[in-house]
Amino acid sequence: MTGDASGRIDIERFDDPAVFLEAAVPFLVAREAEHNLILGIASSLVVDPGRVTGSPYLALARRAGTPVGAAVMTPPFNVVLSCMDDEAAIAAFATDLASRGPGAPPPPGVTGPVEVAAAFGRVWAPPRELAVHRSISERIYRIERLIPPAGIRGSARVATAADRDLIVAWCQAFLVEALGRTDPTEAVTIVDRGMRTGSRTFYLWEDGSPVSLAGSNGPTPNGIRIGPVYTPPERRGHGYGSAVTAAATQAQFDAGRRYVFLFTDLANPTSNKIYRSIGYEPVIDVDQLSFEGIDGA
Repeated sequence: MTGDASGRIDIERFDDPAVFLEAAVPFLVAREAEHNLILGIASSLVVDPGRVTGSPYLALARRAGTPVGAAVMTPPFNVVLSCMDDEAAIAAFATDLASRGPGAPPPPGVTGPVEVAAAFGRVWAPPRELAVHRSISERIYRIERLIPPAGIRGSARVATAADRDLIVAWCQAFLVEALGRTDPTEAVTIVDRGMRTGSRTFYLWEDGSPVSLAGSNGPTPNGIRIGPVYTPPERRGHGYGSAVTAAATQAQFDAGRRYVFLFTDLANPTSNKIYRSIGYEPVIDVDQLSFEGIDGA
């Protein structure tokens, strides 16, 4: 991340996610793994524009016409920032987000490369008397060649509408356990909209009955993201999570994807070890930071 005192940073907002992608892809795809979340969110908005309430924030930062950063926000979720080719773009995004008017929801937090997220927090939080709290530290992984796990009982299949209730329950359990998000309607929305629009595919590993779940969503020009991955506590320790992740990953390669990506919680050494064992390689660390009132509100 570098700074350049010459010229100014211009922020261009986009109402149409397809137009945003057309403008931003050349910048984002140069570091496709690092930017898979931004690319995936925008691509999903093209397929399913009704997935968010209100208007998403889609913006590109340019200096002298050259893109140096990108940002997206789909309320009520964090603003997601790209890697920055010019650190001045971080403050420019903060200024632009604040200029949208009183009716526009402010970012509840920021997700981005560790240094970028921290810098945005330093710009955004103090003037608003907000505290910055690290919600989760994550690592982006990328895989180009799968190492299939061996000796795991069972087989994989694509989930169908008949599996809907089970998938909702497991997605809700994942959201609570992994992300601390307790709104039960979120899992319902994720599953129902994903299945209806085809923007998400869910895979089940079965060993007599379903024992583990993996999803895929958020396509990028050459890849796609795996998530969520969830195994009920009583089914853990048998390799089912590795098996279903490998199966979902292979399905993406079979569909012609060059890369597959996923996010891991750095506080969970087991998942990081599992994904490495089947061929995923670390790319970059990202932080999710939340903004809270100084009094904790």
